[in-house]
Amino acid sequence: MSQSINNKTPQITFDNHVQKHWTKQETENVKVVIDFFQHLMNDHDFDYTTKKFGGRSYIQHNRAIPNEIEGVVGYVKTMINRFPEYSFDVKKVFADGNYVVLHSHATMQAKHRGNEKKGFIITDTFKLIDGKLAEHWDAIQPIDFISRLLMLATGGAIGNNNPTF
Repeated sequence: MSQSINNKTPQITFDNHVQKHWTKQETENVKVVIDFFQHLMNDHDFDYTTKKFGGRSYIQHNRAIPNEIEGVVGYVKTMINRFPEYSFDVKKVFADGNYVVLHSHATMQAKHRGNEKKGFIITDTFKLIDGKLAEHWDAIQPIDFISRLLMLATGGAIGNNNPTF
């Protein structure tokens, strides 16, 4: 499992999630997704994320987020401006062919890290083509009342016209 001790930024480590039954390609796909997710969602290293993963087609199926890596980076930058302690604690990683799924606990404040009564349960599904991020879907479940209000307050903006399924 990844580390999440209150104020410490979660670290998504491959070794804590690797499964022996994954194929070589699934293993490589998981490494790509973990690298992307750690740098974007926990380290908030937008330059690294854009340089390493940007510049190619990336279809976003969360209607609030624009397409391309640059679109998701811009979206997360805006969120980080409002919630600088925003982070993900990845609980489970699943791989199936070209798909990698992360099941995570996201929190907006460092003091809520590790508190399963705060934040969001998020499932992110990535499709990779030739080892590169190609598509993303997510499902978000707010846990507490404040998280539900936040979803209501920030929801509704349309960043792309892609189908949600």
